[in-house]
Amino acid sequence: MILSSFVYSPFYGEDFFFEIPRPFQFLSFYVYAKGVFQRDLPVGKVSIRKDDLCKYSGKDDWFNLQPVDPNTEVQGKVHLEMRLNEVITDNGSTGQHLLVKIIECKELPLISGQNCDPYATVCLAGPARSDQKKTKVKKKTSNPYFEETFFFEVTRSSSYSKKSHFQVEEEDIEKLEIKVDLWNNENLAQDVFLGETRVPVKILRSDHIHKAWYLLQPKGTGSKSKSDDLGQLRLKLHYIEDTVLPSACYTPLCNLLLKSPDVKPISASAAHILGDIFRERYEAVLPMVRLLLYHNRFVPFVSAVAALELDNTQEANTIFRGNSLATRCIDDMMKIVGKSYLAVTLKPVIDEICESNKTCEIDPIKLKEGDNVEVNKENLQVYVQKVFSSITQSSSNCPPLMCDVFRSLRHLACKRFPGDPHVQYSAVSSFVFLRFFAVAVLSPHSFQLRSHHPDPEIARTLTLISKTIQTLGSWGSLSKKLSSFKESYMYDFYKSFQEEKCIEKVKKFLDEISSNVSKESSRQEDAVVLKEGEVQKRTQGKKNFSKRNFKKRWLRVTNRELSYHKRKGKEALCTISVKNIQAVEKLDESAFNRKNMFQVVLSEKPLYVQAGNCVEASEWLEILGQVSRCNEGRLTTYHPSNYTAGAWQCCRNQSSNAPGCKPCTITMLANLQLDIDCDREAERIFSLLSSNESKLQNME
Repeated sequence: MILSSFVYSPFYGEDFFFEIPRPFQFLSFYVYAKGVFQRDLPVGKVSIRKDDLCKYSGKDDWFNLQPVDPNTEVQGKVHLEMRLNEVITDNGSTGQHLLVKIIECKELPLISGQNCDPYATVCLAGPARSDQKKTKVKKKTSNPYFEETFFFEVTRSSSYSKKSHFQVEEEDIEKLEIKVDLWNNENLAQDVFLGETRVPVKILRSDHIHKAWYLLQPKGTGSKSKSDDLGQLRLKLHYIEDTVLPSACYTPLCNLLLKSPDVKPISASAAHILGDIFRERYEAVLPMVRLLLYHNRFVPFVSAVAALELDNTQEANTIFRGNSLATRCIDDMMKIVGKSYLAVTLKPVIDEICESNKTCEIDPIKLKEGDNVEVNKENLQVYVQKVFSSITQSSSNCPPLMCDVFRSLRHLACKRFPGDPHVQYSAVSSFVFLRFFAVAVLSPHSFQLRSHHPDPEIARTLTLISKTIQTLGSWGSLSKKLSSFKESYMYDFYKSFQEEKCIEKVKKFLDEISSNVSKESSRQEDAVVLKEGEVQKRTQGKKNFSKRNFKKRWLRVTNRELSYHKRKGKEALCTISVKNIQAVEKLDESAFNRKNMFQVVLSEKPLYVQAGNCVEASEWLEILGQVSRCNEGRLTTYHPSNYTAGAWQCCRNQSSNAPGCKPCTITMLANLQLDIDCDREAERIFSLLSSNESKLQNME
């Protein structure tokens, strides 16, 4: 949330819906003062314990803002193993030694949006001592695995001759504690505190291993500043916990729902009945859509539902205009499946619009003193052209599932209205432009394209762009389009665009995402650079492991081809069409004794590449995987190591043409399936049906 300048009682009135991870401790809300020439400054926060959420759920409450102290901003947990041992010294006396093992940590916070570089300090602290030791730093991870053991002397016999910095006689084991601090290594800056935990030594029994997870806590000397004068935040919370039963309990219900696409008529299917009963409730359709997506039953179901809706549609220019079961299902599907598509297509231009902050107001009534309407109109036109071009040149990135749905809608619309040549396009444009791209431009924060709400002036610019994109992307006559504008200034602005060229680009784009026409453009200028950078590439065909076989190269990938160059700006030494990529996978470090390696599998020989670091390697893998995900020749298995000395080093198969020994990384739709908990979705559907049994009986 951002406080406006000189506003002391701001009203937001905004709703947020999000999933909360199961192991969380607090739900926190932060209020910031927006900075003009510096970063935003925290005003205060409201933190609600997990156990208290049910108490506030469904209620409207005022909460006092608390001060934001970096030493209290902690999360995560640490896994410790401790043991108190009795040892016999050289002179025969006994003493106690403490073993502390830092095993691992989980769920440490991100630092500036990136995984942290954590390390731990272990201290045996008491009234007269403080022995501290430190682990190694783990790079770029929120779940570091340390496996480091430290030893401390707890007590010594009084006959021990060597002087120490504490007096044994005064040492009281009741007052000793093990203190573990987690820190983020900042190199040149001061290290950032991540949390601490304290364990009294007295709970340990001699020669017994104590092994447990401990939640990280704020630093003991946190801020004590008063919070009375920081203000209050008014919140209305709705907190829902799902109690999910074993999978077998939901099998009959899931089977019934998954049979829905095959039921004739479709209106008698379980999924359609669910949509009918909860026609006004958004949360009823979403779990059903997720369930159908997971089991690859979404396309046949939504095709059947769309066909039923078209049978009841009398005019071609009104198809898919209402809030029907078909439109709600497709809307939800696009939000789930099209998330990364929106990021690739719109995020760069949305970021530019929000950060450049150029004035684009063209309404004469809203112009400020000194504004030039012609300059504003030119600014707006540039932005609209950039957004429009980004959309119409993005067909190669459109997810296959969305293409399958659009192809089905196009076919059904042509079948229902065979005499209308335009209906095949309006059936698709009503979704992809009006319900997908235009909505994302209007509200980028809702689609994770921006981290927070835009300022009022930028929000106004996005509104004007969204209106224009809706009209440019809609299918109809020019007079019909212009009549959709109630404002004369929008009417005049739209006429500045070349109608015929826009229609041609929209038609080409819709053809590419909804028909069997090849998505690849014949024009070289349509290629979009997705990533480029310096890598180490292994010379193909070499059999030895010499360092000379790895050379610095400039790797570049577009939506059309992968190429490598001697240096940036030089001509390509080799160009590979992305259509020829069969797989993109990690390569075991043992293959060439090098970290951060990946392979691009081709029909002849794989291309072995070493990225500069693990983050770069992940980005290359993701982008190359996305751009080649629809290739017909993609492999289902691969070799995670190389072929040398007459055998694959991973599986020892001696045939160089042997099929891979490990399954390939699953594609976008399968990755989506990993994020869907079918049992949880089934429980939500079951709860809805159970609470509306009377409606089911009336329908029966």
